[in-house]
Amino acid sequence: MNITQILLSAQSADGNLRVVAEGNLKQFQEQNLPNFLLSLSVELSDNEKPPESRRLAGIILKNSLDAKDSAKKELLIQQWVSLDPSIKQKIKESLLITLGSSVHDARHTSSQVIAKVASIEIPRREWQELIAKLLGNMTQQGAPAPLKQATLEALGYVCEEISPEHLEQDQVNAVLTAVVQGMNQTELSPEVRLAAVKALYNALDFAESNFANEMERNYIMKVICDTAVSKEVEIRQAAFECLVAIASTYYVHLDPYMQTIFNLTANAVKGDEEAVALQAIEFWSTICDEEIELQEEYEGSDDANSTVNYRFIEKALPSLVPMLLETLLKQEEDQDQDDNVWNISMSGGTCLGLIARTVGDAIVPLVMPFVEGNITKPDWHCREAATFAFGSILEGPSVEKLAPLVQAGLDFLLNTTKDPNSQVRDTTAWTLGRVFELLHSPASANPIITSANLTRIMTVLLESSKDVPNVAEKVCGAIYFLAQGYEDAESISSVLTPFLPNLIAALLSAADRADTTHFRLRASAYEALNEIVRVSNISETSGIIGQLLQEIMRRLNLTFDLHILSSGDKEKQSDLQALLCGVLQVIIQKLSSSDAKSIIAQTADQLMFLFLRVFACHSSTVHEEAMLAIGALAYATGTDFVKYMPEFFKYLEAGLQNYEEYQVCSISVGVVGDICRALEDKILPFCDGIMTVLLKDLSNSMLNRSVKPPIFSCFGDIALAIGDNFEKYLPYAMPMLQGAAELLAVLDHTDEDMVDYGNQLRRGIFEAYSGILQGIKGAKAQLMIPYASHLLQFTEAVYKDRSRDESVTKAAVAVLGDLADTLGSSSKDLFKSNLFHVEFLRECHDLDDEVRDTASWAQGMINQALVS
Repeated sequence: MNITQILLSAQSADGNLRVVAEGNLKQFQEQNLPNFLLSLSVELSDNEKPPESRRLAGIILKNSLDAKDSAKKELLIQQWVSLDPSIKQKIKESLLITLGSSVHDARHTSSQVIAKVASIEIPRREWQELIAKLLGNMTQQGAPAPLKQATLEALGYVCEEISPEHLEQDQVNAVLTAVVQGMNQTELSPEVRLAAVKALYNALDFAESNFANEMERNYIMKVICDTAVSKEVEIRQAAFECLVAIASTYYVHLDPYMQTIFNLTANAVKGDEEAVALQAIEFWSTICDEEIELQEEYEGSDDANSTVNYRFIEKALPSLVPMLLETLLKQEEDQDQDDNVWNISMSGGTCLGLIARTVGDAIVPLVMPFVEGNITKPDWHCREAATFAFGSILEGPSVEKLAPLVQAGLDFLLNTTKDPNSQVRDTTAWTLGRVFELLHSPASANPIITSANLTRIMTVLLESSKDVPNVAEKVCGAIYFLAQGYEDAESISSVLTPFLPNLIAALLSAADRADTTHFRLRASAYEALNEIVRVSNISETSGIIGQLLQEIMRRLNLTFDLHILSSGDKEKQSDLQALLCGVLQVIIQKLSSSDAKSIIAQTADQLMFLFLRVFACHSSTVHEEAMLAIGALAYATGTDFVKYMPEFFKYLEAGLQNYEEYQVCSISVGVVGDICRALEDKILPFCDGIMTVLLKDLSNSMLNRSVKPPIFSCFGDIALAIGDNFEKYLPYAMPMLQGAAELLAVLDHTDEDMVDYGNQLRRGIFEAYSGILQGIKGAKAQLMIPYASHLLQFTEAVYKDRSRDESVTKAAVAVLGDLADTLGSSSKDLFKSNLFHVEFLRECHDLDDEVRDTASWAQGMINQALVS
């Protein structure tokens, strides 16, 4: 089999040739994987072969070692590990030879494949000689530039693929030495210098002990700062990328270098190419991120003036803010038309916003003169920059500092929504949204929005919702935040009632516009509509909301008639259905929590019919939204929901089995809980099917772990609904709960994500036990005795673990009460021999009201059991 010819045919313009060649490659791979991989590596390393066949050989080789999907990746790793060592050795030798190839593509691909092999072997303590061999290429006398460039690239990729603990310190030192030498100006090849800077970027995580050593640190920083003024743009950009990474990884070591770095960044921002200037601004944004995190970490503690926080931003403020304000004037024409645009003015504004969050009030006097000096200038660039600057500093400074400025400037902003330039109008709408999001609080002493200005604000927003799509989208956002301000003050939200019909009409009209080439206006309009429904005073607005319900149902019905000719059409239909189901969910929730429940009862059949039709279009994104809406409908209709179960059950089952899209699975689990609460024991006929799928989910290693805690909680919901009928599921559910409890004992407490997950899992387990105990309470309570001892051991282990959060504490305390309540006198001996509960409940008296009340109730239950 001529592998060269097959690889060339696989790239042929002739479709038939391609299909045959791809079939041949697949057959070779399946029948003889070791030789297949070896042939590819030989092809890649052979300078006599055409560049096209070599490039594809390298790509296939790389894809045989790595995959995005974690299960497939694990399979590929196992395949490599189990190959004959002599074959692996030959492949690795071919790869190292290829680094010296005269063909750039072959060298580049080879360096990537070397790193993929290293990511499998080095953590297994194999291929320990790799680093030494790569470094040998760098130190050999007269090594050609292409070999050095490819070697540095390989070193960089290896550092990207493996963790610092897998390299010895002397290996790290040697890598850094080689990389820093490659960056030196004495290195004549710019390609080698660029590869060296990029390799250093990837190696920074390994350099912890080198950065802790002042001499080594000084040397590394000097080389990077020298490289930041190289003549080649790409090299300067890569050097600034290194400084950004150092700002985040080695903040504590930066103090001696900050003046130099400030000068470098200031020069880059003022006069360098945009790609370099963007990284220079990113350096300061990263310093802000670090200092904001430090302030949050030490907030309220005595270490507020901790030595770790150097307050670099505060010190640089007088020079830094003017430099960034200048960048705001460098807008591009029509940048408001492109959602993905990222240029120097956007970057400067973002950094300004981070500085405002870092230093608070101190930024205001530095920015306001710029705003006042530019806001009325004839050049639109000045007006837009002034508005952007003002909008950027609204988060961070105190309300006391900002409120007078906003109150004085609000009318001006409202007038600016009529500016002749669309970019100025776009930024003005965004700024109004920020004002409403961050400063609008109806209950405050000095509200931004008052009865005196509300009508004017509403008139302006309604009018501006008809502006060009990108401006209208920001206006919908402003309406959303204006409404959200009334979320916790429904009584005050009556002030919105007179505007409701016009607001709803304007938002529906915005969502309908024929010029909505970008989906975001439609989404923004419906999200604003949701928020208006959420905050409306239902006693005054049930009629209007009822009419809106009919209108949204009509719109959802129309989606089934859309002409679907491509996957793009299908996606548009799906997105629109998702938005409309989202609005229906909010309306159902709003109406069902009031006297207007009858409106839902009258439309429930039509609603369910529509949701089932959405499922029939079987798109998983809609699945989620329709599923959530059905959960709300079940809650609203109560036991009447049972009539929909036979038809709905197949879709619920499909949702619960959707392992790939785990969010769909998770939402479906939540809906089972909603239905249990709605139907109570009428759910019994469907429980075998539901429990079978849930138990399968728990055993499925492919299912994302985040779905497992809600499944346990769901066991509790089912038991509460069907009472002692849950008996038949105990032999299956209880071992699952006990297994999960044992898994928690070996959790990695150094990993924050694992600690969070552990808390979710504990809460899920306790909620399951609580539901099952309450469900089985009564004649069959004795069924729980065999599980009680294990439950108490688990609860004690959780009590002793200081990483538990308050929600876990509450759930654990509730379980103790439920155990005593259900088992009564049968639990007396258990509580006497497990006395940890005494201290646990005592501790709860220092926690919040909810936990304290639960603990008092649990104490009462245990006391009753002990004296019975």
